[in-house]
Amino acid sequence: MRRGLIAWSKAELPESVFDARLARLRAQMATQNLDAILVYTNNNRTAGVSWLTAFVPYWAEGLLVVPRNGDPLLTMAFSNRIVGWGKEVSRVARFEGGARPGQAAGKYLVEIKAKTVGVADFDGLRQQVAADMAEAAPNATFVDATAEFRRARVQADPAEIALATKAGGIAHHALAQIPGRVATIGEALGLVESAARLAGAEEIYLAAAPDLAKSTAFARVEGTASAGDAFAVRATLAYKGSWVRVTRTVDTAPDAQAMHDQAVEIFAASVASLPRGDGFGRFDSWAVEGCRVAQPLEALMGSRMTDPVALAAGSLVTAQGVIEIDGRRIALAAPALIGADGFPSGILVQPDFGPR
Repeated sequence: MRRGLIAWSKAELPESVFDARLARLRAQMATQNLDAILVYTNNNRTAGVSWLTAFVPYWAEGLLVVPRNGDPLLTMAFSNRIVGWGKEVSRVARFEGGARPGQAAGKYLVEIKAKTVGVADFDGLRQQVAADMAEAAPNATFVDATAEFRRARVQADPAEIALATKAGGIAHHALAQIPGRVATIGEALGLVESAARLAGAEEIYLAAAPDLAKSTAFARVEGTASAGDAFAVRATLAYKGSWVRVTRTVDTAPDAQAMHDQAVEIFAASVASLPRGDGFGRFDSWAVEGCRVAQPLEALMGSRMTDPVALAAGSLVTAQGVIEIDGRRIALAAPALIGADGFPSGILVQPDFGPR
């Protein structure tokens, strides 16, 4: 369950942002003559609905119905006592609660006389929800509209870039609270989570590589695990529905800062080479993740992927990698923007934790 305070900030996400996003989606719907598009959401597949409405579910599942003409409907598996809160934290014309969102969505499709209905993230729609919807709207034909939604959503608008930068800044601030030496990983994780929550993070998942000399694998570890001479902490953090990863390596070696500075410089140059992946040749392992439809951080390309996804110009991603310099391993991660209109790709928040 998410534990942070979720609220719609009209200063950061004015109504005009959602109007423009709906217009982009409806333009894609028109190319395929779709009467409506459905977007499924739950606590793991939040990004599609939050992009269009600002709503992020804590625990429940739901469906957003976007007609080509008319008011969108968001129906969530809420009791009526929670519907008021949902309306307050979302930008959607109609918000309903009920035990079976598939039935509610199907009834609305009948009301708006939708015949050809696209489903974004078609394979991610839960089977029972799909069955309820088909039963309630027996005359509708449901087709995969993942590609149409992706084309509308993939290029980041200024508001989305600002939120990713803010989320990255919170993660950087939180990771900066780790002192040069800690006895246990739990000490470091506690400082990071506390700082992130106080700075406004809605959610944060922390993973650590407790001893980089032994392993560079990140995992959720016991708080009592000892910290090696060099360890890394990765913060996966959400702010206003925007998810990023930032990683900090902490090393007690006398020349660690010089090696880290070199690693950051190589990392920045590697990110600048995106959307090509060949710039990460010096990294032992690397990955690029981003949101295309509903999953906030979907694996797109990397050293362990045999079938990479082409990175769209102007899209937001998170890049991460592990590099070895003079026998010391350094793990890095940060949000980035893929270049467009002749501009190179660039890191939004530098993973630099050296002295200022």
